[in-house]
Amino acid sequence: MQRNATTQHPILLVHGLFGFDRIGKVELFQDVKQALRSHGARVFVPHLSATHSNEVRGEQLLAQIDRVLQGTGARQVNLIGHSQGALAARYAAAIAPDCVASVTSVSGPNHGSELADSLRMALKPGRLPEKVAKQIATLFADFLSLLSGNHQMPQNAVAALNALTTEGVGAFNDKYPQGLPKTWGGKGKELVNGVRYYSWSGILPESIIDEGLGAFDPAHAFLRAFSEYFTTEAGQNDGLVGRFSSHLGKVIRSDYPMDHLDSLMHTPGRSRKGVDPIELYLLHAERLRKVGL
Repeated sequence: MQRNATTQHPILLVHGLFGFDRIGKVELFQDVKQALRSHGARVFVPHLSATHSNEVRGEQLLAQIDRVLQGTGARQVNLIGHSQGALAARYAAAIAPDCVASVTSVSGPNHGSELADSLRMALKPGRLPEKVAKQIATLFADFLSLLSGNHQMPQNAVAALNALTTEGVGAFNDKYPQGLPKTWGGKGKELVNGVRYYSWSGILPESIIDEGLGAFDPAHAFLRAFSEYFTTEAGQNDGLVGRFSSHLGKVIRSDYPMDHLDSLMHTPGRSRKGVDPIELYLLHAERLRKVGL
């Protein structure tokens, strides 16, 4: 079926932790951006710090939203945030709702990540392990920024970790509750202050046998190992984010058979029981178009 992704407002794809726009010929959102553009959408990928707090990244996003609006003549933008990018998008919409038509969270830790909680507990503040981890993470983020030509962005790995814990996101949610469910595992308001809120996410298959050749993907193996740190959402997570923690606004679905990285790219050899991650973005662009966004 031919898709029509010609939304009224431009789409901004907002990356998460350790994300980037382009490094050489590699683009983080390459599959998604190409699919959306080939079906009529105007798509942009903002440059944000690879590691920093939700508020700092949100302020960076606001500045780039302004540039997109000036450059295109558009009145508003549709924000689609992957992982921590969802929190930056939520911040931007809460601060400047007149500039944001919609916020879509894709695998976003909207109630925090149990993995971040485990890491925070392991890294005692002020002790050597935390300092070493901060240095390594910051050097890695700086390296990514340098390769992507985005080396002027500030980096703060500890601020990023704190911002993704249950406690950190809880404090963020107290200030910016738009679209959040009132009950655990529920749905939030779809329309708040003129901004529409949506979310979708995935979970790891119960059996590794169901994953086909994708089971041999090193990144997927790490995510499956990370999933062992989840207790509240054991067996209901994508390796980095829990299923119900991802809920925001109108929950399209939160149990797609995808890991955390599947939700932003094609992974050769992965069996997903008929789910195409890129098709989800095209379907969503059509959804936005049909409600006039």
